[in-house]
Amino acid sequence: MMPEFRKLRASMLVLTLFGALLMLPPLVYVFNQHITHFGIPQIVFYLFAVWLLLILGTAVLAHAVPRDAPDEDGR
Repeated sequence: MMPEFRKLRASMLVLTLFGALLMLPPLVYVFNQHITHFGIPQIVFYLFAVWLLLILGTAVLAHAVPRDAPDEDGR
């Protein structure tokens, strides 16, 4: 179980670093074009898409975290 938890922690770190990289201005400015998707400017669409994917990735990883076993007192 310990190696699985280490992989999970490593995945969380990678998701955090990848999310931070995707939000850095040099990469965000690539999407600062006068293009719209469904009437939404491309940069806004990009930022919300990245935000949504980070939330979904976090939810998947958080769901995979093992629950702590209750103590003898039931807590």
